[in-house]
Amino acid sequence: EKVLGLENQTPPNNIYKSDAPLFQESRQPAGRPTAPIHFTMSGEDTAAPQVMEDLPGVLKLLSDGSVVRGDEAVLWPEDPLPDVPGVQWKDALYHAARGLSVRVYRPSSSVTAAGGPKLPVLVYFHGGGYCIGSFAQPHFHTYCLRAAAELPAVVLSVQYRLAPEHRLPAAIEDGAAFLSWLRGQAELGVGADPWLAETADFGRTFISGASAGANLAHHVTVQAASSQQDVHPVRVAGYVLISAFFGGDERTATEADPPADVSLTVEGSDMFWRMSLPVGASRDHPVANPFGPESPSLASVDLPPVLVVAPESDVLRDRVMGYAARLREMGKAVEVTEFAGEQHGFSVLRPFGEAANELMLVLRRFVYTGTTSNSTSH
Repeated sequence: EKVLGLENQTPPNNIYKSDAPLFQESRQPAGRPTAPIHFTMSGEDTAAPQVMEDLPGVLKLLSDGSVVRGDEAVLWPEDPLPDVPGVQWKDALYHAARGLSVRVYRPSSSVTAAGGPKLPVLVYFHGGGYCIGSFAQPHFHTYCLRAAAELPAVVLSVQYRLAPEHRLPAAIEDGAAFLSWLRGQAELGVGADPWLAETADFGRTFISGASAGANLAHHVTVQAASSQQDVHPVRVAGYVLISAFFGGDERTATEADPPADVSLTVEGSDMFWRMSLPVGASRDHPVANPFGPESPSLASVDLPPVLVVAPESDVLRDRVMGYAARLREMGKAVEVTEFAGEQHGFSVLRPFGEAANELMLVLRRFVYTGTTSNSTSH
């Protein structure tokens, strides 16, 4: 079932506004690569393009700007994922011109309880360093199934354009376009998509994401909270950053001396930033580093409460904890939940692990009772 939304708004000129595309766009849809794509040089070229960035078997960026994509399945555990019963889901088109969709999840029980209380809305942006990943990837899909069933909530998993074909801030523009679509749905009332009209409480909307999706959730929330984008009657009641993907030129302690057995290396993090940020930008670019030298101050922004999830065995741990500390210094409502021994991306790498189970309980409490501005460890 496809649902067309209202025309999206364009954010004002600022760090979230992109210029013309800097790289040739691949023929592969940005959301879900399924087969290798190869570009060849014309007969007039005398030298083959060189490989500039390489995620073996998954993604190559060549010196002429072309992109070769492979099968991302090699990055994920091979064990089959168990089913999550009691959840309905479907895809809806939210941006026709860009071909972008949102996967809508709702508990089956909410259908039988017609006329009963509506459920909070959890917007979710998948991870992948802004370069890989998909809202349809099985591990992200499973996480959203669990969240819909166990919170319970209406979960909206958002597709966005990927770099290096679409460099930042393209993904953030897509996030803003999605919120415009969601606002349009809220304004339609009973005329909205039936699942949303029947089940969604737009006054309790939470914006969340994992890794790069958490970075995206931060920027989308800032835009809404600083009135760069009018989302009323949608009310952003909070946001959730899980293993957030932030960067900076100066190394933190966990980057300089990484924990053992990390799932994301410093080198891998740097490569994703090189492929996703505007050409020539450093890791202090405002999209990567919200507290960098050129980043706008958040002190006056009326941010909603935030839940920051920080796994211990993560090279980005210091950046995640530093983000929470800086917001607290500004008087924002911040809750930090640490997970001892867990890696970057644990919530989807092991979606039925003990830590993922605990995360669901933490998320449920945050969505239904709000932040307590404290820290917990698990």
